[in-house]
Amino acid sequence: MLTPPPDTLPTHTVAPATFDAVARARGGATAVAELRRGQLSKRVLLALAVRRSLPSGTDFYASCRRLEGMRREHPERWHETILHPYLDEGLARALRELKSGGRPDLAWFDELVHGGPAALSGPRLLISECDGVVLRLRLADRGPFRSVHGHQPAGAQSADEVGHWQRLLDGAWQVLVRRHPWHAEAVAACLSTLVPLPPAPGGTSVSSAARRAYGAVALSPPPDPVLLALTLVHEFLHVQLGALLEVVPLHGPSSPARYHAPWRPDPRPLDALLQGTYAHLGVCDFWHTERTMPPSDPRAEQEHATSSGYTCEALETLLGSGELLPAGRRFTEQMRRALTSNEGHRGQL
Repeated sequence: MLTPPPDTLPTHTVAPATFDAVARARGGATAVAELRRGQLSKRVLLALAVRRSLPSGTDFYASCRRLEGMRREHPERWHETILHPYLDEGLARALRELKSGGRPDLAWFDELVHGGPAALSGPRLLISECDGVVLRLRLADRGPFRSVHGHQPAGAQSADEVGHWQRLLDGAWQVLVRRHPWHAEAVAACLSTLVPLPPAPGGTSVSSAARRAYGAVALSPPPDPVLLALTLVHEFLHVQLGALLEVVPLHGPSSPARYHAPWRPDPRPLDALLQGTYAHLGVCDFWHTERTMPPSDPRAEQEHATSSGYTCEALETLLGSGELLPAGRRFTEQMRRALTSNEGHRGQL
């Protein structure tokens, strides 16, 4: 529903075992399902706030009623609609505009509710299967709010470009399923959308996840499937940490303090350092596995050494910052445990 009584609003928590597994980048599909419930509640509340800020009888009201009916009669379609990555950003922008006295254009919401994700983000699906494990990603080469990733998205993809994405994804998915199955499980459960980006000047690949785009990754085509597999893990971990932070605060309010991030030249606020450290834990884990499973990738030794050094230094900075809440300290200590123990590098915990 979009009108829950105040005394029945759910309170979301994360079980301690799940919390620790997420911190070690080993939450799997169980953690994805647990954190997704928080995303569902947030989006319902955002839609309710927008509706209450509009006059009755608007198209938005009609679309909300349709959405309520969908939840009763077609729950799978309702989940797909509510979890569209850019519903969060779109509703948040609308609410800000309404609070400042504006009248936002919500035609995109009507399109999404009536036509589903294909109506808003395009009909193309990338579907990869390996050993019975399936990854489905919508190739979102159109639609609003994709700029939330901080990059100008690419335009409509040609048939050749779509074919290139599919071949890259097929290779990457084989790498993940057969060499990193613990990451493949979580990626398949969480990610739903791939936004194509043009490469950076000089042809360098770029990628991004956004706090208000749960389930989406934006990236330009990497040069090979192994690097796409790594990018999916890296960006998924950003998405997962963002979802956790919606439920469990790990640090206090933003402060003017800035900290050295070993992988960047510019000092970073604590929240950005935490995000980067968590993603680098996944990078370190990925290259550790690549160097220990034949045939070894020639890049693996150097990449593992670099990412391990970065992550270790950043963890100590986080723990010494004084800005972590008790849950954040526990999370960071679990990251350190994953970095320094074999179980942080191999298989399910």
